Amino acid sequence: MRTLREIPVGSTVTVKRLSGEGPVKRRIMDMGITKGVELYVRKVAPLGDPLEVTVRGYELSLRKADAMMIEVE
Repeated sequence: MRTLREIPVGSTVTVKRLSGEGPVKRRIMDMGITKGVELYVRKVAPLGDPLEVTVRGYELSLRKADAMMIEVE
């Protein structure tokens, strides 16, 4: 299973599972990233952190550490 961090710019993926614990996982879910939702990777900052995704019609910036907790396909 791949994580969101490994997905190239311009790709659309579906969230399969969220790893992580407690408040961190809750924060990711509060941003609208839940199982089954589609994510479009818009761009990645020059140094690789953060990355910008489109989820549920809005843009969202995610840290590399958070993106590694989101398993996609």
